[in-house]
Amino acid sequence: MNGTDNTDNMNHVDNTTDALVEVVLPGKVEPEGLEVRHGAVPVAGPGQVLVRMEATGVSFAEQQMRRGKYYDQPPFPFVPGYDLVGTVQSTGAGVEPGLTGTRVAALVKVGGWASHVLVDAADVVPVPEGIGAAEAETVVVNGITAWQMLHRKARVRAGQTILVHGANGGVGTVLVQLAHAAGVNVIGTASPRHHDALREQGVEPIDYRTPDLTAPDLTARVRELAPRGVDAVFDHVGGPSVVRSWHLLAPGGTLVSYGSASTRDDEGSKQLPVLKILGRVWVWNALPNGRHAYFFNVWAGRALSKNKFRAQLSADLTQVFAALKRGEVNAQIAAQLPLARVSDALRLAESGTVAGKVVLTP
Repeated sequence: MNGTDNTDNMNHVDNTTDALVEVVLPGKVEPEGLEVRHGAVPVAGPGQVLVRMEATGVSFAEQQMRRGKYYDQPPFPFVPGYDLVGTVQSTGAGVEPGLTGTRVAALVKVGGWASHVLVDAADVVPVPEGIGAAEAETVVVNGITAWQMLHRKARVRAGQTILVHGANGGVGTVLVQLAHAAGVNVIGTASPRHHDALREQGVEPIDYRTPDLTAPDLTARVRELAPRGVDAVFDHVGGPSVVRSWHLLAPGGTLVSYGSASTRDDEGSKQLPVLKILGRVWVWNALPNGRHAYFFNVWAGRALSKNKFRAQLSADLTQVFAALKRGEVNAQIAAQLPLARVSDALRLAESGTVAGKVVLTP
């Protein structure tokens, strides 16, 4: 993606003139405390592209960030936005000018909630023809996370059975569909209002709570469906749920923990919940029982080898886009709201009442 242009060192820019609009998280605030700021559109520097945002999203990371709970978030104030899809508006020196006008996706961790975003050219992935911006947005961070957990960590195989916590959520919905495309059976936890929709997708739904004293708890219900245990569990809940998930594994099974949603509203250290999970993972992997545990971080490995990280991310997101184009994955847009209504979008995403991704557009 990062070619060399020897014609000149000037930026290649289209004729569009705009103003920058971005959402700022000033500190630990309620969603209504987010600020909309206007300014000049930035200029692409060497090795960069300027992307005119067409769709970005609300992920669990931003919900944690506004509480100051995301374990490696930057200091306040900053512009949130974990990923985005948009069109390259201009290119910096050393970047192939032919990228201008191309629709791309990028994982950025912060900065995506803006009308224009500077991204390293090596970090953008082309979006295939025929996939809309909002559709593509639903599978950027969620799709990469789901793909890598399924195929790089758990290494699922056809005929296996997995447990997906939060099967109606942003990552969960993509996980379920990619698992089915791989011939894997899925048990999914969700609140009862989502059970009919999950059954239609071929998921065996379980209430993550115990509805009444006569109902079997989650562990008992999973054991009914998978007496020898499940081959993999994908757990974003953290806390006691991770321990329960470990004990639900079949011999040789894999636990992939990828968050600590249960501690989202807790006071105290933002690192401690993750450190506790990492400690458990270390202990479990030392046990001689053939089971494996991972704490998944989509950014793992970037500091050690940026080129390898970029190549892997590009390959995996390309696979996810191909699955989306084949219809193996459906773009589940829970709601689509303009950037100016980011407070409403964040409230909606945090409500737990929607399935799929809340998408923001310019």
